[in-house]
Amino acid sequence: MSIIHRPSPNFDVRALPVSMVVLHYTGMPDAAGALDRLTDPAAKVSAHWVVAEDGQVVSLVDESSRAWHAGKSFWRGVHDVNSASIGIEIVNPGHEFGYRPFPEPQMVSVMELVGGAMAKYGIIASNVVGHSDIAPARKDDPGELFDWALLARNGLAVPVPQGGFDPAWHDEGTLAAMARYGYDVSEPQAAVIAFQRRWRPAKFDGVIDAETRTILRGLLA
Repeated sequence: MSIIHRPSPNFDVRALPVSMVVLHYTGMPDAAGALDRLTDPAAKVSAHWVVAEDGQVVSLVDESSRAWHAGKSFWRGVHDVNSASIGIEIVNPGHEFGYRPFPEPQMVSVMELVGGAMAKYGIIASNVVGHSDIAPARKDDPGELFDWALLARNGLAVPVPQGGFDPAWHDEGTLAAMARYGYDVSEPQAAVIAFQRRWRPAKFDGVIDAETRTILRGLLA
């Protein structure tokens, strides 16, 4: 994997050990614009890595430092997700500029980065998350077209549970279970949409149904 170095000034000191990987899409029309923004001091955003559609990897912030990619976010009791995570931006126009599938060369590089981080920091598969998982009220990336199943088949993410049964929880119980898994459920419908986008991308309408409950029960089991 070849790496281009384009240092960003947008980082500071970590306050927590690394325990997660957060995957994003850039959500801009092209890679050049995304890199310009991620290295602009005025923008105050960055990531550790950017992965282009052809698989080229760009290093922006050394992993020892706290990149500014997560914003206001939460996962499994951690509010300072920037301090606890490796941030990977994946070049894709996003929902605003023509969202599209992620090419194979890009996914290969993403998997190399995720696998390297997991091995280096002892990150568990359930802490490889999307931006929408940690900020459900604000974000929807990397989105429903991201190939989480490919990562799961390679041991780099949790697979969608198969089989199981509907525990028939009421909605409040389902939200409590979702919170136990790690989600911020302070905005319930946004949390449900984020959960479905990640675990049932064919339908993410924010309605708690039998399939949503069944998947959630399987994850908790």
